[in-house]
Amino acid sequence: MSSFADLPKFDELKNPQRYWPAKPGSRDEGLGMLRYLTPATLRKQPNAGFNRFPCEHEIVPIPNYEGIAWDDIWRFNPQASSQWDGFRHYSTDMGDGTRRWYGGTTSDEISKMESDRIGVGHWAQEGIAARGVLIDYVSYAEKNGLEHNGMVGHAVTLENVMDIAKECNIEFKHGDIFFLRVGFTKTWESLNLDEKKAYRAETQKHKHRHSGLIQSEAVARFMWDNHIVAVAGDGVSFEVRPNRNNEWSMHNYCLAGWGVPIGEMFDLERLAELCKKLNRWSFFVTSSPLNHPRAVASPPNIMALF
Repeated sequence: MSSFADLPKFDELKNPQRYWPAKPGSRDEGLGMLRYLTPATLRKQPNAGFNRFPCEHEIVPIPNYEGIAWDDIWRFNPQASSQWDGFRHYSTDMGDGTRRWYGGTTSDEISKMESDRIGVGHWAQEGIAARGVLIDYVSYAEKNGLEHNGMVGHAVTLENVMDIAKECNIEFKHGDIFFLRVGFTKTWESLNLDEKKAYRAETQKHKHRHSGLIQSEAVARFMWDNHIVAVAGDGVSFEVRPNRNNEWSMHNYCLAGWGVPIGEMFDLERLAELCKKLNRWSFFVTSSPLNHPRAVASPPNIMALF
């Protein structure tokens, strides 16, 4: 079984942008950094349709981003907005005019629907079970008079993260899932219908403005050297938009480079309330992604246990 002790330090990586040690098409490649977690057994019913509407799944290119990134469309009941971005979602520039997804997976392997390479189904077979830690930037910002509107493109710095961790007695450990609350869902719920429509219209014009973690070498180094196996936030992309530094895009490093799932639009409000009530910002996390072998993304089906 893979061990965190086997991983090189950030400065020892031949190419910090990509760490693809697993055999192409293998279970370990499909799991990414999740392969370092203790496997959890999942029980499921293989044919539990009961005449309900069957699941339909389609992989589609993102408009104006053909050949760069893939999304997928699900039709099932019920539908959720919170999601894990899988490794099929975002690619990396190989420097020679081509792009590859995690492990070197090609666009054809994804779009032709003939392979389950790096599909979310690999996660579903193992389940996700790990320690989670919450960095509650919203509460920190409110206390210190800082910006905490989740829809203005505010960048949370690594210094902010470390200050919050110190205040909350959070000690990062190998195998953690890193949660970041920036206030996007809280801000969204405070808007009226016209304001929500206006924000959607701006987003469709690619004028993304939502708060999140800043892109920097220091952040990438922190994530790698602490061997964070997944990240998630209440924002639309976990990292800040617009990007502050395209060279250190977290989607590039986490998804395409290291095999670290990115969770987006998680509802962290009640989690933050409970953490404050218990004065405890670490907890046990379980997540059961959808068992579709070729999925690009999945609702998280996630629970925090204290």
